[in-house]
Amino acid sequence: MAARFAALQAVEAVLASRRPLDEAMERAFAKASLDTRDRAFAFKLATTVLRRLGQINTLIDDCLASPLPARLESDRALIRLGVAQLLFLGTPAHAAVDTTVSLARQVGRGGQAPLINAILRRLAVEGLARLAAQDASQLNTPEWLWWAWIAAYGEAQTHAIAAAHLAEPPLDLTVKPEVDAAQLAARLGAVQMPTGSLRLTQAGAISDLPGFAAGDWWVQDTAASIPARLLGCVRGKLVFDLCAAPGGKTAQLAAAGAHVVAVDRSPARLRRLEENLRRLSLRAETIEADVGV
Repeated sequence: MAARFAALQAVEAVLASRRPLDEAMERAFAKASLDTRDRAFAFKLATTVLRRLGQINTLIDDCLASPLPARLESDRALIRLGVAQLLFLGTPAHAAVDTTVSLARQVGRGGQAPLINAILRRLAVEGLARLAAQDASQLNTPEWLWWAWIAAYGEAQTHAIAAAHLAEPPLDLTVKPEVDAAQLAARLGAVQMPTGSLRLTQAGAISDLPGFAAGDWWVQDTAASIPARLLGCVRGKLVFDLCAAPGGKTAQLAAAGAHVVAVDRSPARLRRLEENLRRLSLRAETIEADVGV
């Protein structure tokens, strides 16, 4: 139940308070004592809700005689978690329904348990058929973005782009210069990209991967690793990394010998950056500042 509560807190923080997902998850994890498996489940549940939000909202609305009033938005958040488990994560129906109702009672929404129970039990029966009739690509894409893509790329390409966004992304790692990337790739079962990054699918818990504790690598999208490479040799140079957290480019520049000043407006995200640097045995100066323009 603690993992589902953490996922609920993270989803509400993202949707209601507009917090970045990584910050929301870290805050949720800080309030709960979760083992590695529960942390992974909470993260997967939260990201599934957010990735499939358009479909899930439509399914919920189709089960209601009238829209949920604003005062019941907390109930919608709970139902979203149940729907994600039922229809996207393969959780058995009885477990998805019972845990969601129990969570509602835990967070003081027990009065709405009959409504939550009724919607989830209906979707346990009808949900897969309803899913098959949905246009998942369009429903899960913001309307303004959908029509901008249509204008720029055409309908077929827009569907392809949106469909790609629904897939769980691979995990890319940047390897420290002194680590043998080919050997590490073999240990991880990863593919080495042309940029030198290692790419994993179905990675599981990051902290359990070989080389994590030793500080051999850090998580960084392959595309995000390219700008620092384009700077060429930075050894001995002073580099300011603005909006630096969670620190992929900071680590990349520090590992290449630069003196890095990492600037970010979020104290929590800066703490995470500092933790990553300590794990990697890298040094950089950190400054909290609002660098928005």
